[in-house]
Amino acid sequence: MTRLDVRAVGEYDHRHAVGLLAAHSIPGAEATDIGAASHSRLVEAGDGASRASYRVDLTFTADGVSVDVATDDERVLAQLETVVRRWLDLDADVAAVHDAFSSDPVLGPLVTARPGIRITGHPDGFETAVVTVLGQQVSLAAARTFSGRLVSAYGEPVEGTGLTRFPRADVLAAADVDELRSAVGITNSRARTVQALAAAVADGLVIAPGDDATEVRRRLLALPGIGPWTVDYLAVRALGDRDAWPAGDLVLRRVLGGLTTRQAETAGAAWSPWRAYALFHLWAAVLPTAPAATAQTPATAT
Repeated sequence: MTRLDVRAVGEYDHRHAVGLLAAHSIPGAEATDIGAASHSRLVEAGDGASRASYRVDLTFTADGVSVDVATDDERVLAQLETVVRRWLDLDADVAAVHDAFSSDPVLGPLVTARPGIRITGHPDGFETAVVTVLGQQVSLAAARTFSGRLVSAYGEPVEGTGLTRFPRADVLAAADVDELRSAVGITNSRARTVQALAAAVADGLVIAPGDDATEVRRRLLALPGIGPWTVDYLAVRALGDRDAWPAGDLVLRRVLGGLTTRQAETAGAAWSPWRAYALFHLWAAVLPTAPAATAQTPATAT
């Protein structure tokens, strides 16, 4: 077992990160312990034929995260460290975000109270996309239930890890739609969206940070059942767009005082080019992990 100590650049609100991971943790594929500030999941690493799924056990502190993994392969360890740094946004310039928002009447009190909040992304863009589709128009608890069923029905247990790998794109692309619908407990249209998404990824669509974000957005929007909210949300969590702003998000609009999508789009313009950080601070204001002093709904943006 090797331990990597991955330090954050600047302040780090690790409790926010752990709370967010716990809220989205997929039964069977992930395990989160808020009390122990830990999170475990499988992460793909390695090259070519040696590529494999490694269980990473993360332990969070105010300085960053310790990563325990059963390998001493230096190339794999380097890849995993890169994945963790990007996944947890550990290289973010949170001081610049704080400076940008500190005088804002809505965000100022939030960034002052929790200056170390970062954008917790995801190590697997395809998984993020599928889970986001399963979570459309349902509660977070229901989305976790659907995701757990999908993993149980189509995932692959990885020996020695105690965890199941999220289904690969080619597996879901080849799945019978009726069987998929029945196994997960979703509508036929939602099952078709999952299958179409899987087929696109199996055909070469890469959902990850890169120079082709505009093309990824275009291809995602062309799929049945995927609209602007889904693509904007994925831009934040999977594509690394720090100015992405899912104005149609229900929680976001509620925390801003019940704005319409158009009003939320207008309100967010003032927070560019850091709108994704604004989003996370606004979400954090209503998460159970938020300090009592900042858990109240912020004043309505104007």
